[in-house]
Amino acid sequence: MEALLTSTAVVALAEIGDKTQLLAILLATRFKRPLPIILGILVATLANHFLAALVGQQAATILEGTWFRYAIAASFIAMALWTLVPDKLDDLEDKPARFGAFVTTTVAFFLVEMGDKTQVATVALGARFAEVGWVTAGTTLGMMIANVPAVLLGNELVKRVPMKAVRFAAALLFLAIGLWVLAQTILRG
Repeated sequence: MEALLTSTAVVALAEIGDKTQLLAILLATRFKRPLPIILGILVATLANHFLAALVGQQAATILEGTWFRYAIAASFIAMALWTLVPDKLDDLEDKPARFGAFVTTTVAFFLVEMGDKTQVATVALGARFAEVGWVTAGTTLGMMIANVPAVLLGNELVKRVPMKAVRFAAALLFLAIGLWVLAQTILRG
């Protein structure tokens, strides 16, 4: 249960103002069909985050040891710093949609999520908890918590939510998790 709740909170906060959330808003304003967009986000996130959690779990299995736990702690602390940097959506709105809202959203979200901070966080969470199913469920739930309102409310949400404060809260969460993993590693010796 800890893996599910931690994964949900980490990704929900990290996703606020992230380029995939900006993509959700862009797709919502472009297609004006929320259900296929939401389903596309769900499918893309399940696939992407399952693979990321699996990579994290496998890395943790292969690379067990104190130094690897230090690396996991450092990755969460680095994520705290990365979260403070606002994301921008680079020219995605200029590309024409060849397919419908669902396929466009699924493909775009899967690709844009590659190497994104929420995917990196999912790898780290998979390594930390070694529970692929719960981590995938939690990170997917976090993505949906952050992106469904973005799809439904679009630009109005961006105008009303102070992104700096949300990024700061997400950075504090990543920092707290990193310090917690670091403390556990030091105590285990």
